[in-house]
Amino acid sequence: MKVALVLLNWNGASFLEKFLPATLAHSKEASIYVIDNGSTDNSLEILKEYHTITSLVLDKNYGFAGGYNKGLNQIEADLYCLLNTDVEVPENWLPPIVELFQSNQEIAILQPHLLNYANQSQFDYAGAAGGYIDALGYAYCRGRIFDTLEEDEGQYDSLTEIFWASGACFFIRKTVFEQLGGFDADFFAHQEEIDLCWRAQNKGYKIFSTAASKVFHVGGGTLPPSPFKTFLNYRNSLAMLTKNIPSNKLLPRLFLRVLLDGISGVRHLSRAEFSSVVAILKAHFHFYKSLPNNLKKRKPAYKQHYFSRFSIVYQYFIKKNKKYSELFHEKR
Repeated sequence: MKVALVLLNWNGASFLEKFLPATLAHSKEASIYVIDNGSTDNSLEILKEYHTITSLVLDKNYGFAGGYNKGLNQIEADLYCLLNTDVEVPENWLPPIVELFQSNQEIAILQPHLLNYANQSQFDYAGAAGGYIDALGYAYCRGRIFDTLEEDEGQYDSLTEIFWASGACFFIRKTVFEQLGGFDADFFAHQEEIDLCWRAQNKGYKIFSTAASKVFHVGGGTLPPSPFKTFLNYRNSLAMLTKNIPSNKLLPRLFLRVLLDGISGVRHLSRAEFSSVVAILKAHFHFYKSLPNNLKKRKPAYKQHYFSRFSIVYQYFIKKNKKYSELFHEKR
């Protein structure tokens, strides 16, 4: 199996200097590529020092979605691994994953467990031990619900089918990526991997998480918290729902999401977080403007019951269930 380990970089020179040597040393099973998304720092000078890396230089920043689409289009492999530049990989992290893909043809997409780089006994926010989605499209993970992170005590070590895999370390068969048409470039960044996984689910593909491999993620390194990040998260979540939810659930679920986003905006306002309020408003205006385009992206044949039918907002804020193990898990 030919494996391509692909990093997307935008002004991430400090992360390249810090993590690239270990990535090279511990990933002998893969060919390594760096897609540079129009960096203006000294990233390209750093990359010139690594003669075994293939650099693909783009003319501007196309975001996570567009950057990977353009770069992967130039890479031949059986299996893609999309790896954030702010991820540290340990020795022997790659062989268990390649073996799973070789031995189990059901696996289309997979992620290792993501642990927090600063506290390596704790799950990481961006994916933890595998992601799920609730009835209203809110994402949560085994090991992370909203801002609550669990300690990794082996409680999620079994190979498990999940709903979405984290873009911080995302494995996908090339044939699947191509059949799905890649990421939705309109997302630019944030939740594009959840949208891709949702579209994969709609086509019957299976997604898994494994503890046979664990990597360590800085978190927020490639795009730190900002009003722009808030804008992307709110806008893209609504777009994802519009594109993927079954028709008989679309209008009521969108109405509830808009209502909850309004409550979230009031909460930010009460804290005098005015930039977040403005970002949420901008996200909604942009979503309404792009609604016809998102409706055109809808495809036939949607599964009705592959996401959690409860509300994670209710479970977390009202029922005070802070851990994945405390949630009500319906039979599927």
